[in-house]
Amino acid sequence: QVHLVESGGGLVQPGGSLRLSCAASGFTFVMYVMSWYRQAPGKERELVAFINSGGSTSYTDSVKGRFTISRDNAKNTVYLQMNSLKLEDTAVYYCNARWPIRKLEFWGQGTLVTVSS
Repeated sequence: QVHLVESGGGLVQPGGSLRLSCAASGFTFVMYVMSWYRQAPGKERELVAFINSGGSTSYTDSVKGRFTISRDNAKNTVYLQMNSLKLEDTAVYYCNARWPIRKLEFWGQGTLVTVSS
């Protein structure tokens, strides 16, 4: 059974930092592209960052230089280090696993990040 369990969300002041974790189980983690998405109130879900099995990364423009995605294949875990957080980073953050060739995709349940003074 596939599980993606996010953790690390919470309340933080502007300029602060959080690290999100996503623990995966039930599938061959190393084969999957791992991504973080977010959905702010009243907005569509958007891709924040992804990392492929080889470690290459990509970020949406609004988080470049502030967020870092990484993965530990030995621990079946993907991380999102978020620094210099802004009010507009407030959202539910979702972990996503995708194997494009086999058209397989899984989602976590989300973790809430609130940036507020």
